[in-house]
Amino acid sequence: MWTKQEEGETPNLSTPEKGFAMAPARPNGPASRNMACIGASLEIKGIITGKEDLQIDGKVDGPISLEGQKLTVGRTGRVNSEVAAQEVIVYGNITGNLVARDRVEIKKDASVTGDIATARIGIEDGAHFKGRIEIDRAKPPVPADHAGFGAPLVSEAN
Repeated sequence: MWTKQEEGETPNLSTPEKGFAMAPARPNGPASRNMACIGASLEIKGIITGKEDLQIDGKVDGPISLEGQKLTVGRTGRVNSEVAAQEVIVYGNITGNLVARDRVEIKKDASVTGDIATARIGIEDGAHFKGRIEIDRAKPPVPADHAGFGAPLVSEAN
């Protein structure tokens, strides 16, 4: 019934044994994050807030607030709302303003109509974007010995 596994060999968990199949375990390391998903056939109207990453493949009408988390809008995703998150990655369509603390990525064939405020942005060839972009860079503290560095130069004309 049980066979000894060779060292370094990974078990095949997708093969049904005794009438059921086991899914591979989720890693519990620091790189793993919880992610909620809204499927392609779902339509949500209302406010969405949360403390985990979210992938939207369906339709959402209403504000989305995922402070400190990542929002991914899949290819079939349609979002009509204001969005606030740590990072936003768009493969589908968003209509509404985006505020992302870290970055916004608009992938090929994606569409964003609305204003974007973020620290970093990437727009691939073939993407559609209509709106304004405001880059909000975190300003590093200026050391005391360089307090005048970066200040505008004033020239005096005689």
